[in-house]
Amino acid sequence: MTTAPIDPVTFQEFGPTVVARWVERLSGNMSSRRNHWQTKLIYYRAAVRLLETVPAPKPTWRNILTAADGRGCRSTFYEVAGSRARHSMVDELIGDGSTDSIQIALRYLRSDPVEQLIDETKVWSFWPYRQGSTRRLAAAAGPETAERELAATLLTWADRNPVLAAAVGHAPPACAVEDLTVIHGGRVSGTQAEYRLRELLAR
Repeated sequence: MTTAPIDPVTFQEFGPTVVARWVERLSGNMSSRRNHWQTKLIYYRAAVRLLETVPAPKPTWRNILTAADGRGCRSTFYEVAGSRARHSMVDELIGDGSTDSIQIALRYLRSDPVEQLIDETKVWSFWPYRQGSTRRLAAAAGPETAERELAATLLTWADRNPVLAAAVGHAPPACAVEDLTVIHGGRVSGTQAEYRLRELLAR
């Protein structure tokens, strides 16, 4: 049986992914969303600070507030994380409605709001690495080469952020999972992509 050729991935395909649109919309210049993004950044940085504390205390919302050095409070924490969080990454994926987006969202549905915060923190931390690699991914000779490039970028990030990378069972940044589905043109599902990258980080 002959497998249909996979069309080359173009650089433009990496821009409009669901997670990319979520990051770019919230971090853009629209004042209300920009302010919300700044609030998210307080908690993302606090999460990293807490995880890197030696010995690290249990990640709880109270400990996150302590790590925020007085810049957070319970009400704004739950605006950023939890079932009623505003502009959450998981809600964005669910709202997209595509099969892969739903599958990815299901891998990141958390009952613990701190774990939800850490998932988003991973995307924020990995984002500069992701943006620096998209042109190399698009220029790759084929999906296997592009996946190796994505894996190398992910491992570089993990080597520099080992505690964050290992948090929540080595869950990969959701944007990397989504990019892997794009690389393979839908032939690797969201569930498969998350599992593949989680296994890579757990090695």
